Amino acid sequence: MNAAYEKPVPEPTADSQPYWDGLAAHRLMIQSCAACGQARHYPQPMCPACHSLEVSWIEASRRGTLHSWTETHHPFHAGFKDDLPILLVTVDLAEGVRLQCPLRDGSIGALSLGRAVDIDFEDVTDGLTLPVARLAP
Repeated sequence: MNAAYEKPVPEPTADSQPYWDGLAAHRLMIQSCAACGQARHYPQPMCPACHSLEVSWIEASRRGTLHSWTETHHPFHAGFKDDLPILLVTVDLAEGVRLQCPLRDGSIGALSLGRAVDIDFEDVTDGLTLPVARLAP
């Protein structure tokens, strides 16, 4: 963990707090509509499929495939300067939702659409855990 974390940190809302609590416990929790069963991510108060306000939370498998990626060479915030270049990936999770997070232990040359990835966790401060992707073996 970094002693002085200088990057922006998320501000959980009532809708997203279970997601952040799950990450802290090294569990990838996503919303599921209690009325129609539609999985959704990012956390939001209303189901985009049936407009229900009834929410349940499910633990995602943490397995997915690469949908897209970008390699960033310029920091959008000074706190990210030492991390450059950053590989940010969009992952199609097995549950049918997409998640964006940095890729660890991989290079841009190893990426291809549909490549299998696993979601892992990085404890960046005592109170903040973030998802990261790793190329599946």
